[in-house]
Amino acid sequence: MPNSSSISEFLLLPLADTRQLQLLHFWLLLGIYLAALLGNGLISTAVACDQRLHTPMYFFLLNLALLDLGSISTTLPKSLTNALWDTRAISYAGCAAQVFFFFFFMSAEYSLLTIMSYDRYVAICKPLHYGTLMGSRACATMAAAAWGAGVLNSLLHTASTFSLPLCHGNVVNQFFCEVPQILKLSCSASYLREVVFLIFSAIFTFGCFVFIVVSYVQIFLAVLRMPSAQGRHKAFSMCLPHLAVVSLFLSSAFFAYLKPPSISSPLLDLSVALLYSVVPPTLNPIIYSMRNREIKHALSKVLQYSLFQHQ
Repeated sequence: MPNSSSISEFLLLPLADTRQLQLLHFWLLLGIYLAALLGNGLISTAVACDQRLHTPMYFFLLNLALLDLGSISTTLPKSLTNALWDTRAISYAGCAAQVFFFFFFMSAEYSLLTIMSYDRYVAICKPLHYGTLMGSRACATMAAAAWGAGVLNSLLHTASTFSLPLCHGNVVNQFFCEVPQILKLSCSASYLREVVFLIFSAIFTFGCFVFIVVSYVQIFLAVLRMPSAQGRHKAFSMCLPHLAVVSLFLSSAFFAYLKPPSISSPLLDLSVALLYSVVPPTLNPIIYSMRNREIKHALSKVLQYSLFQHQ
């Protein structure tokens, strides 16, 4: 029986059984990955370059775009490489790095989404205090706290997971190194500590979700009291996509990490993992920014400047 000290690499779950389907999945996921890179990259550039977008809302949006770039770049490139070269291997160090960065970006992102809901709550429910509560120093502190929470959470999970003795081979039934799948390789009585960490993370994530929901209940109550129908429509169109993305991520992530082992299957696990690790970073630029008039104006200025420089 191999243990963790004798394992030099892990074998990931292939995207498909046949070579033709592998290549089809490769091109499909490559298109999704490039779309996510382009969307989040354009948002980052627009917010950084346009002075009018240097406000708390767009500052947090810039952070979100950077986290989305990092999260999708943690999982997809290795899977794409394996599909292209028809291999399943990932090194032990590479697997540990995937676990660390995946937890880091996911934890930081949903801490940031919680902060963004607070920003919207203050903007709509306490507009007279917005400048005081959401000053530049307060925004920088909140963003740093979100990134710091990601580092702490990822360190705990990575150290806990890879300190376990692995007694059941090196085959990870997922397209990236996912903690629940690695725990299945550990000795039967040795993974309880990591399960405690996972439950703690789930409680923290659920707490963030409750904070978001409570914030938006207050926002909706304030919006419904607005006399202007146009103002109500604008506020609702800004809030509902945010809740949709948060709900999608949390429901799929909770299902992936807390579902009973009896309903587990490689195809179901793969589908759920793609849903919560690939879809939000790809859709966030569209939901949060591409429908935003100020972002569109900033992007047009960046593109015009870029074309002017090349002439």
